Amino acid sequence: MHEKQQLNGAYYGPSIPPPTRSYNRPSRGGGFDCCCGCIFNLIFKLILTVIIIIGIAVFLFWLIVRPNAVKVHVTDATLTQFNYTNNNSNLNYNLALNITIRNPNRRLGIYYDSIEARALYHDARVDSIILDPFYQGHKTTHFLNPSFKGQKVVVLSSDQSLELNKEKDSGVYEIDVKMYLKVRFKLGVFKTRKMKPRITCELRVPLNSGGGSPAGGSFEATKCDWDR
Repeated sequence: MHEKQQLNGAYYGPSIPPPTRSYNRPSRGGGFDCCCGCIFNLIFKLILTVIIIIGIAVFLFWLIVRPNAVKVHVTDATLTQFNYTNNNSNLNYNLALNITIRNPNRRLGIYYDSIEARALYHDARVDSIILDPFYQGHKTTHFLNPSFKGQKVVVLSSDQSLELNKEKDSGVYEIDVKMYLKVRFKLGVFKTRKMKPRITCELRVPLNSGGGSPAGGSFEATKCDWDR
């Protein structure tokens, strides 16, 4: 009887639990990352825009001003004494120069706030002097007359002593004159910050100790290099 009831009754098996719902929560840092990306993108665009504007301004400045390099020449050099004593390394010297500085620019003026001139013999420093500051206007030429005279202990290496003996025989000495500058450029009412260019003049100067014609010939005008 019991078995019959089981056969006639409906049997649905064990109950099936309802399916669980899963919720995918958004990452807490997602919005922050997006915000940072937008900020970095904005900063990059601003920097790029500033660089482009500066580049256009520099190009327009060059187009309007057309700056040209300053031209420097040593037009004359007189060496009346250059005696070196080996036993005590004393050098007696007397060198006078005529230098021209040409500003070829039509719109740029130049303030020479500081000028230090140095005389060197094969990289050995002989003497240095300070020249007077000045202002140079547009398309003008300024004249400098530095003079190096005195006695100084100059220690020469064996190679430098060898070159000295060769030049003593030829009567022509290789002397470098370098000028260390502090300059400002002026365009209208605007002035640049101070810059520190250097002028290098590599000279071959004949010795003229007797007052007549130098044994090594006459001095040839020499162009100097303006190093920015």
